[in-house]
Amino acid sequence: MSVIGEIKERIDIVELVSNYVSLQKAGRNFRALCPFHVEKHPSFFVFPERQSWRCFGACNTGGDVFSFLMKKEGIDFGQTLRFLAEKTGVSLVLEKDQGEVERGKEARLFEINEIAAEYYHHLLMTASEANSVRKYLKQRGLLPQTIKNFQLGFSLDEWEALLRYLTSKGYSFEELLMAGLVIEKEGGGGYDRFRNRLMFPIRNIQGRLAGFGARALDDSVPKYLNSPQTPVFDKSSIVYGIDRAKVAIWQRNSVVIVEGYMDVLIAHQHGCENVVASMGTSLTEKQFGVLKRLTKNLFLALDADTAGEEATLRSIEVAGQTLDKKVVPVPIWSGLIKYENILDADIRIIILPPGKDPDEVIREDISLWQDLVDKALPVVDFVMNAIISRVNVEQARDKSAAWSKLKPLISEIKDPIRQSHYLQKLARLLKMNERVLASDLRSSYAKKRRSRITGETEESLAVVPSLPSSSPLEEYCLTLLLQYPEFRAISGELRPEYFQHTENRELFVKWQQGVELTSFEANLDAPLREHADRLLNRVLPATLTQREEERWYVLNDCSLRLQERWLRNLEAEREEILLLETEKSDATAQLAKLEEQGIDVSLRLKEIFSQRDINAKQRRARG
Repeated sequence: MSVIGEIKERIDIVELVSNYVSLQKAGRNFRALCPFHVEKHPSFFVFPERQSWRCFGACNTGGDVFSFLMKKEGIDFGQTLRFLAEKTGVSLVLEKDQGEVERGKEARLFEINEIAAEYYHHLLMTASEANSVRKYLKQRGLLPQTIKNFQLGFSLDEWEALLRYLTSKGYSFEELLMAGLVIEKEGGGGYDRFRNRLMFPIRNIQGRLAGFGARALDDSVPKYLNSPQTPVFDKSSIVYGIDRAKVAIWQRNSVVIVEGYMDVLIAHQHGCENVVASMGTSLTEKQFGVLKRLTKNLFLALDADTAGEEATLRSIEVAGQTLDKKVVPVPIWSGLIKYENILDADIRIIILPPGKDPDEVIREDISLWQDLVDKALPVVDFVMNAIISRVNVEQARDKSAAWSKLKPLISEIKDPIRQSHYLQKLARLLKMNERVLASDLRSSYAKKRRSRITGETEESLAVVPSLPSSSPLEEYCLTLLLQYPEFRAISGELRPEYFQHTENRELFVKWQQGVELTSFEANLDAPLREHADRLLNRVLPATLTQREEERWYVLNDCSLRLQERWLRNLEAEREEILLLETEKSDATAQLAKLEEQGIDVSLRLKEIFSQRDINAKQRRARG
């Protein structure tokens, strides 16, 4: 984490702002007379969950803890940074040399893994000890070219075979230990971690070899063994096969997620190259984070048994927490339009035949596999079927338990027609009156609304999205601007307030001023310069570096998404304050202003949706 991010993690905006103004509790938030202009009625709000502030009065602006202090004290970003660093105890000394040493160590580990993979692969292809392994791979239907493409290998049934080989190549025992290839003995020395196993090299999305998966060829336990956590290998953040699948995922705009190494190998061998494996029973947030940058269409094909079903349900839950949300217009009872966050992804579940793994289905009948993918169930149908299958619908207690689990899922469906469809389906499955379920759902909505106003319950959902310590969208946009100066011509489409994080806003403003790159970096404080360096050195996809037209489309989309997010957050904050103001008898003027702001936000969001649709159509038309 950067020093700027670390400061944000340690500082509490409520505590800091309360040093300047008298804050009063307002639901889950705090309000006060704005410290930046004279007013009679409080229009200044602090949102603890987002660690942000906003004035809904004359200022009509907001930001994070950095922007508040800069505005209140009249100081620049560097002075604010030093003040908050001292307050939070965060060191601003950049250990640049140490960072370069660490990067050098990582490069060395990648290199060691490559040499180890070559060694293991050579043994698999030539060693007499690997005869049974080669026979096993042939029985599993793997062709020699697939084995070569994925560089499968074999580890000898010896304690120090790899250790001797790599040390003879000049690598130290400490380096091999750090790479996770050897295990240290208590009395000193060490031995090979992987022995008598089929080796699966695991590469990150850039294609660098980070670690290994290994399958036992006898009764050894565990059956599958992975490299331990190392500076370059984190099992929870790497998806097996992603280096070879990323182009197909992008081209087909979909990814199929399976469980095992062999599933990926057979799928790719049969032309299904958008298939990757989770290397575990359920997907993690980090793995979803890798995939969502390539596509919003995810197909889960985990085992058809109970454990596989549980893993699928866990993966769905993680996906809901990890994947991006988008704003959609939803009609409400008053005839007006409000905007709701919904999951900006399509997740479907591939139902496998009982007792069959994906690789078996693909080998036996590739057309059946494609049919299973085409008929994959939407998440709601899968979850509904999974939960209903475990209860006795003749028992009132089971019906209640099933409804309690499914009600949150149904309530998240914002389209009234789709929601009605699933309520009808659930009522049939549970043998209940649909109106009873609909009535209970409306009651839950009312409770959530009251809890948002009073802040009384711990179960109430946050209306205002949380503000993370960094923003990938902002950083991606800045990366394009910094690496391609020609974009300065359209920078007018962007505004500083679209950048929620002050460090990103500062970089954008300085870039907008047209300073040459060398002078640009020279005038930045050290932590901000480090932040800029990271963005300048970020590796972009080949499609962007090679096609100028594609870069323009992507930047335009980034600009629209930043505007949409800014408006979405503004609308969420306005709605939360509106709920509070409706309880006040003297709030007529404030309510009118908030309603006016809401209409303006709605119109601007509609314009953005229209622009994004046009941009997407033009991009597809040009291929």
